[in-house]
Amino acid sequence: MRVTVDPTKCDGYGTCFAMCPSVFRSDDWGYASTEGDGTVPLEDEEMARRVIALCAEHAIREIS
Repeated sequence: MRVTVDPTKCDGYGTCFAMCPSVFRSDDWGYASTEGDGTVPLEDEEMARRVIALCAEHAIREIS
C-alpha cells in the first residue's frame, strides 16, 4: 500500500502525522506530506486507512 497527500487540499490539521507518524510528517509550514515515497509498512496499513477516512479535506488517498 502507498499513500499520497495532495498539498493543495491539506489545511494542516495534523491528524495524519499525529496518528501515523511512520507514514506522514509535517513539512516546514505545518502541512502533511509522506515519509519517503509514501509506502506504508504492513503493520500500519489499518491506521493509514483510518487516517485517509478521517482527513477532513480529503487530501490523502491510496495509490497503486
